[in-house]
Amino acid sequence: MQWGAGLHVAEGQRVNASAYEQWVGRWSRLFVPTVLKAAEVAAGDRVLDVATGPGEAAALALSRVGPTGLVIGVDIAPAMLDTARARFAGQRFRAAAMDGQALALPDASFDCVICQLGLMFFPDPARGLAEFRRVLRRGRCAAVCVISTAERAPVWGILADTLCRYLPHHRDFLHLSFLLADPGRLEGMLHAVGFRDVGVKQERRDGVFESFDEYWRPIENGVGSLPQAYRALPEATRHAVRHEVKTGLARFDTDGRLAMSVEMLVAAGRA
Repeated sequence: MQWGAGLHVAEGQRVNASAYEQWVGRWSRLFVPTVLKAAEVAAGDRVLDVATGPGEAAALALSRVGPTGLVIGVDIAPAMLDTARARFAGQRFRAAAMDGQALALPDASFDCVICQLGLMFFPDPARGLAEFRRVLRRGRCAAVCVISTAERAPVWGILADTLCRYLPHHRDFLHLSFLLADPGRLEGMLHAVGFRDVGVKQERRDGVFESFDEYWRPIENGVGSLPQAYRALPEATRHAVRHEVKTGLARFDTDGRLAMSVEMLVAAGRA
């Protein structure tokens, strides 16, 4: 695989926004209100949204900061920023391609920093957290949301575990989504870079797919690290993976509908 920046699509490809929405967005937005509350986002605030992607968290942040506030969305993937720019044209949103571990932004220049489902993909998450704190004004908050364990996020965990059986040498990469699933470790990381009043909450949300085909469709479109790994397999192997994942999801099946829950960790600290 030639992984593109941000791991969303292969190098040089555009993001299929609809597929991303079905694979990640439909779940991500369920946790955004908790993230914004933890970051204490309020009217008039200047908010930095790191790993903004297509702008799921930025959308709600914009409604909270109002006409006197501003949301800056940064992402390492230019293809994702294209989607966000088009989505928020004419609004108080600015986008920039930037590495979350080396933010090209002044110290103490934001009232809030949020990072929705991005930190676990940083090569050095602690370095990213240190940058979040650096750009925060004293006394203000940063909040991050990361996925819990594979078992507590089966919508992605079952596919990851299945792919590992066919790509055993890539196990660490295939489980990056769950890298920060330990609440104690995440809390310790925030303390280590100087955050105060640190707290980590485990939050769960429920969702339903009308059919297995609805669940599987975005995987076939290859948006996201796991779908890309799946699409790189030979056709016969892809058929086997699909069958194994369907079997693994059978326990969530009720009359053809898949009812699942996803657990995420929301961590916050004050500068």
